[in-house]
Amino acid sequence: MYKNGRQKLHASTAMRVQGVVNGQEPCYVPREVPRGYGPLVVNRLESSSVLSGACRACALFVLEDTFHNTGGAQPSDNDHDTIPDFLRDGQGRGGQIERVVDVQRMESNGMANSHVGPIHLPARVRRVEEETDHHHSASKSTDFEVHRNWLAITHSLPVRDWYYEASSEWTLDYPPLFAYFESLLSQAAQYVDPAMLEVTNRGYASWPTVCFQRATVIATELVLVYALHKFVQTSAPCSQRLSHAAALSILLSPGLLIIDHIHFQYNGLLYGILIWSLVLARQRSTLLMSGLLFAGLLCLKHIYLYLAPAYFVYLLRVYCLSQKSIVRVRVGNSIKLAAGISLIFGAAFGPFVYWGQMQQLLSRLFPFSRGLCHAYWAPNIWAIYSFTDRVLIYVAPRLGLEVNGAAISSLTRGLVGDTSFAVLPDVPPKATFGLTVLFQLVCLIKLFLQPSWETFIGAVTLCGYASFLFGWHVHEKAILLVIIPFSLVALKDRRYLGAFRPLAVAGHVSLFPLLFTAAEFPVKAVYTVFWLILFLLVFDRLAPVSSRPRVFLLDRFSLLYIAVSIPLILYCSLLHRLVFGQRYEFLPLMFTSSYSAVGVVGSWIGFLVVYFTS
Repeated sequence: MYKNGRQKLHASTAMRVQGVVNGQEPCYVPREVPRGYGPLVVNRLESSSVLSGACRACALFVLEDTFHNTGGAQPSDNDHDTIPDFLRDGQGRGGQIERVVDVQRMESNGMANSHVGPIHLPARVRRVEEETDHHHSASKSTDFEVHRNWLAITHSLPVRDWYYEASSEWTLDYPPLFAYFESLLSQAAQYVDPAMLEVTNRGYASWPTVCFQRATVIATELVLVYALHKFVQTSAPCSQRLSHAAALSILLSPGLLIIDHIHFQYNGLLYGILIWSLVLARQRSTLLMSGLLFAGLLCLKHIYLYLAPAYFVYLLRVYCLSQKSIVRVRVGNSIKLAAGISLIFGAAFGPFVYWGQMQQLLSRLFPFSRGLCHAYWAPNIWAIYSFTDRVLIYVAPRLGLEVNGAAISSLTRGLVGDTSFAVLPDVPPKATFGLTVLFQLVCLIKLFLQPSWETFIGAVTLCGYASFLFGWHVHEKAILLVIIPFSLVALKDRRYLGAFRPLAVAGHVSLFPLLFTAAEFPVKAVYTVFWLILFLLVFDRLAPVSSRPRVFLLDRFSLLYIAVSIPLILYCSLLHRLVFGQRYEFLPLMFTSSYSAVGVVGSWIGFLVVYFTS
């Protein structure tokens, strides 16, 4: 696998996919990109063969794993006779490539959907099939099918079976309160299109179904509108103009547009509840409601556990302990808060505790079997770590460093199993947990000593930073955990704005890989650039001058970082394909993740300085 001291990575190769499609000769599916970037080469498959749907997906992954299972050697004409282990079905049964050929023949005979029943494609193949179909219909995505399946599960099955149902790879992995929310939506869905509520109806996306699910996202975002209204309403009269600008930036956020309205999720609802809870924490008279609302949010989506330490310290210091002496406990307040939280968690999790299903439920909520990095690197410390490892693969032989050849192909997989590094040491989950807790504790000390609302918002933001930068298997969507609360204080003064600017650019650019089709490029690029120009210019004019000196290097970093964003977007989205064609298709994703990671880390350092010197 080595030649002239350098790793021969993913050499050009082709695998012959046997079968006659529409009377033509057997097709060749080219493959010239690293393992882990499968979804990005669907265009290559479309332009290079007449295969479609499951056939392209199977061909892609058969080629991918056949190439790596042979140690990088050129596949022989006999390699098509057996199917790799990962293409075996959930019961461990093997199969022949002829199963793929059967699909090709069915499609050629106009039976494109016939493979759904008897042929059980594995999770990763179905994922690419879904993303491939996305090229032909921008109305649905992977997460669209996830939530349709959850509607079906919560409507068709008894509650005690919700977290055991596994006929689809899109199993229910949100807390029970969100499952109850899906069940409530399903009561209306049955009058729109009952077929969407059948568990076995995988990939179902009729227009009534699409319209219904999209409408529920829009309707539930009214919670976000109300929360932002309360944020502006409770702001001081002298800062209402600033609050209006911050509220509009959140409401019109490209992140919510990309994730909720195109990719498909309910983040508008969830972040509306979060902002509402943060606003209630502004006044001591509504502190109890703030804590209870956040407890409900945790039962809707457990990702907000990352912010829980800031809530715990703030409520403890302001609501449960005396303001005159921290050794005096307000017993009545403590009992009310504990009882309210216990009631909420009891209502959500109580039935599953009674049925003895908590271990199963928790295994769904916290699947630690996944790798360190997501398939699309989230822009955090581990993206920089992975990028460094990638670079070291090429220079390691010259430096005399050992290279783990078996780990080369797993660097960006992140879907199932552990992520291994070729040169740098592997990172265990305990290390990521320790780093997250360490950097959260740093900001919580100041919150305990100076428990103001602004300090609380800063601590919530920094808890979001720590979990995003150092967490295990972080998704790029989680950047909203940082952007949303930071937006509430970004206009406090120009020092805050200086730290916010690179985060706004990096966070939103890092979401671009979620929308990878040509039809979606104008939406994500034009709207995001327009939002950045509009709100960053408005923020720059509105932000008051700080009473403390600004950090020169951080200001220069912010301006330079923003200046680089436009050419990077142009290169990754347009110029790369014009220059290299179908070669090096992994580079745009790697550049985007690494560039965004530098921005998020720089913003985090800048905000740490602002937080501790304010």
